[in-house]
Amino acid sequence: MRVKWLLCSKLRKGCEGVMTPEQQKIVEANMGLVGKVIKEKVRRLGQPDTPTYEDLFQTGCIGLCKAAITDKGGCFSTYAYRLIWNEICDELIRNTRLVLNEQSTDTVDVLSEAASAHPDPLTTSDLRHTIGQAKAKAQGGTARGIQCLELTVQGYTSKEIGAIVGADPGTVRMWITRARKYLKSLPELRAFGDPEAV
Repeated sequence: MRVKWLLCSKLRKGCEGVMTPEQQKIVEANMGLVGKVIKEKVRRLGQPDTPTYEDLFQTGCIGLCKAAITDKGGCFSTYAYRLIWNEICDELIRNTRLVLNEQSTDTVDVLSEAASAHPDPLTTSDLRHTIGQAKAKAQGGTARGIQCLELTVQGYTSKEIGAIVGADPGTVRMWITRARKYLKSLPELRAFGDPEAV
């Protein structure tokens, strides 16, 4: 409850000059609606890579303010519910895009890393052979992921790979993540990443 009170006081200070006193009272009276929207609509609350309740509450308050400013009469709570949910959806979409972008840039490509550590053609041939064996042992999405990783090393994007293998880009990224975890767990491939182990 203290968090809501603090947000309400910050909101009041931030909206001075933008909202009329009547609109501010409407916002303060309907702050519980933001929590209701989060509780009813957000399914992944508390999971990794998901905004916190407080972050979503602040975002929902923006939607509540927009509803108070643009309200033309009628049932305010129904109108505000929709605007609050739209703001929260926009935030969740931004967060998902940010997380996916971080995963694609932060995750080191096993194939490229190992190949660059060993530019010797004989060693690269051994690496390809070892990866081929790993691919033969892998099953399902992991095997498809290794195939997708090979295409990634050749410069294809997830969207292009999806068109080649007949899957959507999100599925391709999921397969690649599985394949990376699988390949990193293999001792024979870890030896390629560590020059002293060879």
